[in-house]
This record gives sequence, C-alpha cells and structure tokens, in this order.
Amino acid sequence: MLKKTLIAASAISMTVMTLSACGSDDSGGSDDGKITMGFAQVGAESGWRTANTKSIQETAEAEGVELKFTDAQGKQENQIQAIRSYIQQKVDVIAFSPVVETGFESVLQEAKAAGIPVILTDRAVDVEDTSLYETFLGSDFVLEGEKAGEWLVENADDSDVDGDGKINVVQLEGTTGAAPAIDRAEGFASAIGADPSMSVIASQTGDFTREGGKQVMESFLQSEEGIDVVFAHNDDMGLGAIEAIEAAGLEPGKDIKIITIDAVKDGMAALAEGKINYIVECNPLLGPQLMELAKKVLDGEEVPERVVTEETTFTQEQAADVLADRQY
Repeated sequence: MLKKTLIAASAISMTVMTLSACGSDDSGGSDDGKITMGFAQVGAESGWRTANTKSIQETAEAEGVELKFTDAQGKQENQIQAIRSYIQQKVDVIAFSPVVETGFESVLQEAKAAGIPVILTDRAVDVEDTSLYETFLGSDFVLEGEKAGEWLVENADDSDVDGDGKINVVQLEGTTGAAPAIDRAEGFASAIGADPSMSVIASQTGDFTREGGKQVMESFLQSEEGIDVVFAHNDDMGLGAIEAIEAAGLEPGKDIKIITIDAVKDGMAALAEGKINYIVECNPLLGPQLMELAKKVLDGEEVPERVVTEETTFTQEQAADVLADRQY
C-alpha cells in the first residue's frame, strides 16, 4: 500500500512539473529585460507594405527587440487570431496595422484585460474606447488625399485632356473598409470640390494591388468615356493602371493624367519617366518610431495619442532628382 502511495505521489509531482514547463514555453514575455513584441501585419500586397515590414523587422533586430511576426494575408480573421496568440504568449507589447477599421474592439479588450499595451501602426481602428490602444503611429490619410486633389485643382488646365471644360476622374480605391481607402477618398473629394469642373465619374476598389489596379482600369476604359485623370490610392494600383492604359493604345501621363500615393521606388521611376504626373508620399519606414514608442510605453512614459509621420510630395522633375537615393 505504501509503495502504491509513493508511486502515485511521484506521478502527480511529475505532472505538475510538466505543466509548469509547458507554461514557461508558451510565454513570450522575457525576464531578461528584452522586449518581446507581437506584430500582426496586413500582408504583402504592395511595395509599400514590403518596405514597411522590412523596416520593422530590421529595426527590431538592431535594437534587440524579440519580434513575433505574423502576415495576415489581408484577412481580418487572421489578424485577430494572431493578436489572440500574442496575448496567450504574454508578449510585452502588441503592434498591428489593421486590415480594416472596425471589428477589433473585442480582441483589444482582451489585450487590455491581460495588461498588454497595443500600438497601432499605419492604419487606425474605429472603437468607442480609445484607451484600448496606447497610440497610433502613421500618416494623415485625409491630408494625403487633399494634397492629391489640390495638385489637380492647381493643374486643372493641363488635366482637361480633351478640352471640353470638364475633368473626369476615375478613382482606384484601396481595400474596402481600410482607413487609407476611406480617408484618401474623403480628402480628395474635399479638395476637388473647390472646382465645379471636376468630378469622380467612377470609383472601385483595386485592393491596393497592381493586378487589381490593372483589372479595374481595364473595366473603366471599356465602360467610361472621356477619362482625363486617374487617382489611385497607392502606387501599385497606379502602376497597374499604366499597364491597362498602354494596352489600350493610350499614353499614360499625357492622354490620361495619373496621381498616386506612396512614393515607392517603382512609382517614383514611373513618375520620373512621365507616366505618372504627381505622387503624394506615404512613408513606410516606421520601424524606428515604432520601437521608440514601444520602449516609452513599457517604461511608463506618456506618449501622444497620435504620432503623424513627416511626408512630402513629388513632381516629375523632383522624382528624377531623388530617385537614385530612394530607400524604398
């Protein structure tokens, strides 16, 4: 009887030790002072996104931050699953660039309940309780759209390609429900509203991809007459539009003016070549600012609710001057 009791006690002891070890392995937090960050990226849908990911990964490595990285492949459900995984792993901080604005309230509440701070990068979320995240680092997308529209208003005479007194614009939207798609469209509409000769005659999502931009532009060229201008919410869609315009026997940048947002290297090259007319910059190199904000948050320092990245605009001449030194 005594022997059986000792064997049972030993088995229970071993079970407890095993469970404890499993718990240790699952924990992503670190006791050595090293920051562990869980980052849930939108995907790899564009040159901008690739540059953004590279900046975050390289900066994390350089600053000794352990980065747990997930590519959501453009699906919100994948992103939510990744964030829940980071919570279970007990990372020190979570950062992510939301696929869309809405639908994140529950998972952010879970992170807050677990005591894990959240930083938004590049894109915002639409939640009633803004205490669910510490700060939002990224561009002012409304301002980007306004800059694009303001250039068009200032260059109205050159943009009226067929000289009929009307400037017909087709818009290549980003992913439906995504903050940059919503805000850039809003800013652009606000700016061109100052000129009654301008109107957006067709608008459709190209999902921020080059292939999407090409397909939508092909459709516009077949369904819409008298297109003067393309406004693309990012360079990749604008580059896709160029392919469609050239395939239709037209000259991009002349027969149809093109305005885009991002200023990635491929877009800047097309701008310098005269195939794009104007680009509003959206800087993807957010890694250094993100790591700095994460350290401040974890040290208990106050950080602004909104951190706006500094950006500029480029004409064809300016693009030619800076293209050789472009980092992304």
